[in-house]
Amino acid sequence: MDWLYAIVYGIVEGITEFLPISSTGHLILTGNLMGVPWTKDVKDAFEVVIQGGAILSVLVYYWRDFLKVRHIGTDQTQRTLWLGVLVACIPAVVLGVLFGDAIKAYLFRPSVVAWALIVGGVLIWLIESRKVTPRVDAIEKIGVRRSFLIGALQCLALLWPGFSRSASSILGGMVLGLDRATATKFSFYLGVPTLGGAALLNLIQERELIFGEIGLVNVLLGAGVSFVTAYLAIGWLLKFVSTNTFKGFAVYRVIVGALILALIAAGVMTDGNLA
Repeated sequence: MDWLYAIVYGIVEGITEFLPISSTGHLILTGNLMGVPWTKDVKDAFEVVIQGGAILSVLVYYWRDFLKVRHIGTDQTQRTLWLGVLVACIPAVVLGVLFGDAIKAYLFRPSVVAWALIVGGVLIWLIESRKVTPRVDAIEKIGVRRSFLIGALQCLALLWPGFSRSASSILGGMVLGLDRATATKFSFYLGVPTLGGAALLNLIQERELIFGEIGLVNVLLGAGVSFVTAYLAIGWLLKFVSTNTFKGFAVYRVIVGALILALIAAGVMTDGNLA
């Protein structure tokens, strides 16, 4: 059944990674409801590795934009954009190195994830209810300072598992003056070094565990499915935000968070440490 688990995990990861609904929360729910027999270490490693498929979808979707980096030596706009992306990654890297283990030890529990979903949903609703005219309508106009602040706000997802990296970076961008589409696109860009680096590092460190327990074929299957579904999700989300707000996601998050809490209360899901 490992191949089936790999496919389902890949679908869930691909759909939820870039939507502001928390891939962590959905993978927890998926693993518990399916009764996946893998050990916690194997599941953790597999989930991080298949993020690589989702990240690859961003590179493919925006391949023309990413090729412009070759002009970084002569194009000030490209230098500012990519310096901003790199600077935005610094807070998460520093926080992860200093407090990553402690966060996993004390906060990585289903109930914590559930409340992160619910609180995040309320914040999305409140932010979308503001009557504010965006000042930034293109990622090239974000600037290094604003990029760093978005990166700092992105850390909310690391400090509070289940809040969602996409939600925190998109909402952070909107609060700082980006329009909805620009904040969404920058969140995609920011995920490349943030999640791509984590996936590569995890693959190197846990390669024996991953390939030994799950197998190369199933790893490639999960990553491949994640790539396809994430690619489709990116296209759908960009079209969606051009004419809609994120309020629908806010309602969805509250429902999923409440579902997790209900499953814990019913004894279907344990509230033990997930790390």
